[in-house]
Amino acid sequence: MTEVSSLTGRLLVATPALADPNFDRAVVLLLDHDDEGSLGVVLNRPTPVTVGDVLASWADLAGEPGVVFQGGPVSLDAALGVAVIPGDEGPLGWRRVHGAIGLVDLEAPPELLGPALGSLRIFAGYAGWGPGQLETELGDGAWYVVESEPGDVSSPTPEALWRQVLRRQRGELAMVATYPDDPSLN
Repeated sequence: MTEVSSLTGRLLVATPALADPNFDRAVVLLLDHDDEGSLGVVLNRPTPVTVGDVLASWADLAGEPGVVFQGGPVSLDAALGVAVIPGDEGPLGWRRVHGAIGLVDLEAPPELLGPALGSLRIFAGYAGWGPGQLETELGDGAWYVVESEPGDVSSPTPEALWRQVLRRQRGELAMVATYPDDPSLN
């Protein structure tokens, strides 16, 4: 088996050609990527469900818009907390994934993490790929791989994140941000 170069902490940005409706114009933060597979959360799929409706104790710490995000099509009944914590060390109950971005143990008492949190998003479900599956999709041109920024996790306008992430890229990739929602109307 060949060694997989880890993409943990990077963003997968759906190409306009990606036909899967679960990932239409999706921006996925990869939380884990190795030779056993990949796991990430879709950053730009807010739901109408408030964090207070499902995890009341975390509601006051969740960033705007204060709703649960659909992290992907797998295990929609499971919740993941992703937070940005500035500095070198995070509190007990937080595991660094990449840079200032990490996973929150939602079983931990919120008051333990509250003072350290820069931002928090709650995701229902996740996006997952088996061994080699993501690499095949990348080879097929389904995703652009770009660097993440801590602000991506807490974007105040998640519905615009696909265009924003592409727009900040260099060269031709920035032009993809202008791709129309329905190219047949061009």
